Amino acid sequence: MKKILIVFIGILAANVLFTACEKDFLDTYPTDQVSSSAVLLSTDNAMTALNGIHRALYVRYGSQGRGGIGAYMIHIDEAGEDHVHNVNNWSTNLRWQTNSSPTDAYNRANWLMFYGWIANANILINGVDGAAGNQEDKDAIKGQALLYRAWAHFHLVQSYGGRYKKGEVNSQLGIPLKLDNSTGPIARSSVEEVYAQINSDIDDAIILLQGYSRTNKSHLNANVAKGIKARVALTQGEWTIAAQYASEARAGFSLMNEETYSQGFSIGSESNSEFMWASQIISDQTDIWANYGAYISRNFSSSAIRANPRSINNLLYDKISATDVRKTLWDPTGKHLNLPAGVSLLSTHKKFPYTNQKFIAVSNGDSRIDVPLMRAAEMHLIEAEAKARGGQDGLAAQVLFDLVKTRDAAYTLSSNTGASLIEEIMDHRRIELWGEGFRWYDLKRLNLPLDRNGSNHTTVITNGIMSVPAGDNRWNFPIPQDEMDSNPLMEQNPI
Repeated sequence: MKKILIVFIGILAANVLFTACEKDFLDTYPTDQVSSSAVLLSTDNAMTALNGIHRALYVRYGSQGRGGIGAYMIHIDEAGEDHVHNVNNWSTNLRWQTNSSPTDAYNRANWLMFYGWIANANILINGVDGAAGNQEDKDAIKGQALLYRAWAHFHLVQSYGGRYKKGEVNSQLGIPLKLDNSTGPIARSSVEEVYAQINSDIDDAIILLQGYSRTNKSHLNANVAKGIKARVALTQGEWTIAAQYASEARAGFSLMNEETYSQGFSIGSESNSEFMWASQIISDQTDIWANYGAYISRNFSSSAIRANPRSINNLLYDKISATDVRKTLWDPTGKHLNLPAGVSLLSTHKKFPYTNQKFIAVSNGDSRIDVPLMRAAEMHLIEAEAKARGGQDGLAAQVLFDLVKTRDAAYTLSSNTGASLIEEIMDHRRIELWGEGFRWYDLKRLNLPLDRNGSNHTTVITNGIMSVPAGDNRWNFPIPQDEMDSNPLMEQNPI
């Protein structure tokens, strides 16, 4: 991947995204920036710009705790009940401060980060058809850009918009839809309108990416497009669509066996058959203190990891079968006497119960981990949940069995039905996807309360945020104050 990055409108312009001027960043063309006119001269240039978006997923947006999508995934998990801090540092999202304050720095950075990616995708979507080059390359570039736009809007509407309610009009406020880089203010679209646009972009991308063979798993292809489609359909309660696309998405991706799984997640997603999409951080592009692994790994030597290694909720850990390989990815003693071969902790790494060794950095001095953006396991879980919620208990149990059997040889086909089967599936979803950025979203989409009571969470560390009822205003992040001040059409969420 070339070492090049498109400059982001929302990050560098004097005002926030919807009142920023494209000219602020498009007049220059230094070694790490490209102008829109240069991007659209040829498909070679456009592909280089697309690579810039791929790389932009893991660069830093401000402080070292804002390391792109990996940091955001950690923050989403922290806001749930399954991700436990052991000391009070880097706990803004754990304490629900980001989704409580319009002036919170993380809140502002997240807003600008996602809309920055959208703005750069829009340059390609709206201009690559006129670039010199063959049609196949244009389709591959435009298809991936459409996916980025859909994926970023999806994250934003889940965070800032109202919860999607199946069977209702969904006229509640969503987010502004940014489909071009015009500079006028934009009002918020309804939740229904946002999801309609997301689905339209994904559907177009699936068509454009049919037959596209990507160079590595940091790029997006038709399987990834179908996987995102399945995620969106699950959030909308469209069970048949979710199950269909989850099944189609994982075609050709086999699940890890127990031996591979026991080694934890590090680099190597390219050769791991289960990984469908991952940010692969090249050694000469690493941001050692801001990488995903600088906050989620067990072994990297950062103050965040040495002082505050992340733990699993002990109540969830107790749900894992003793014969399940995933039981070994957290240590209830915290001593970590069974780390994978070649992995070690320093004397300065503090020990706490239930800390994870699911995520393993390259070394104590190299924080790189391939950021897991989509795995075949998730697609099994989406299909199983969708089928169960759609009343197809037998089929749902079989899909769940196909997944869990690869983690636990002693697992047998579930005899649960109805709500009990759904609960079993959701337990496996929580275990399987721990640290990968899903739990808070799941609570919101299912209209469930946050409940950390009775677990290894402590009120001192959570600042008293042990429970939050479903429907509380804080389930919708407040619009950043900078956006409110600059955009006369913007309407704030209740705070």
